[in-house]
Amino acid sequence: MQAVPKPAPAVGSEPPFLKEYMNQNAPLTALQVMQDAPVIPVIVLNDVAHAVPLARAMLAGGIRMLEVTLRTPQALACIEAIAREVPDAVVGAGTVRSKADAQAAVNAGARFAVSPGYTTKVGQACRDAGLALLPGVATGGEIMAACEDGFIELKFFPAVQAGGVAMLKAWGGPFFDVKFCPTGGITLQNAPDFLNLSNVVCVGGSWLIPAQVAEQGDWTRVTRLAEETRHLRKNKP
Repeated sequence: MQAVPKPAPAVGSEPPFLKEYMNQNAPLTALQVMQDAPVIPVIVLNDVAHAVPLARAMLAGGIRMLEVTLRTPQALACIEAIAREVPDAVVGAGTVRSKADAQAAVNAGARFAVSPGYTTKVGQACRDAGLALLPGVATGGEIMAACEDGFIELKFFPAVQAGGVAMLKAWGGPFFDVKFCPTGGITLQNAPDFLNLSNVVCVGGSWLIPAQVAEQGDWTRVTRLAEETRHLRKNKP
């Protein structure tokens, strides 16, 4: 297995809230999670042994916000390992679908949550657990429901399948105050099309962790893919 590169400082100016959110006890906001980098990696882990070296490889490429999805039996143990052994990373839980998911995630050390859809119960559960939440939406009605509950930073999922760039442009009028993280079908090639929209802060992507890369221990490749996202950062108005 290849050695994990030594983490390097992220290119560019650090977010003003960096010192605050690196405090493991400080609460995060969804906007802070979205603003840290152009991409939030969507991570599926099947082996706890891969969690820490992958997190360190991401850090070496300048990515700190790590979404570990609750899609495998090992996910919570992976979140716990990253939270304990990689303090410079900010680990979150993806695929949060219930109150039980939210509580289990925070118990494991997660500091933010991402859901594939939105219900009031999930929103309240994340608030109660102290987790910043990026709720998933795919329709105007779901956006309105999330906004009614105070969530205006949202995950658009599945982004490409649900209308992509054209849908986000259409939403820019009636939902002018809402910011999105499109996820689902996003690649290195089409990510700039989404990031250049005024209502998009970042995107979610799984391309940073190609199939088999963890089994092969190719952490240098993970770092290189993370570094490529630096070129995706757009100039904010």
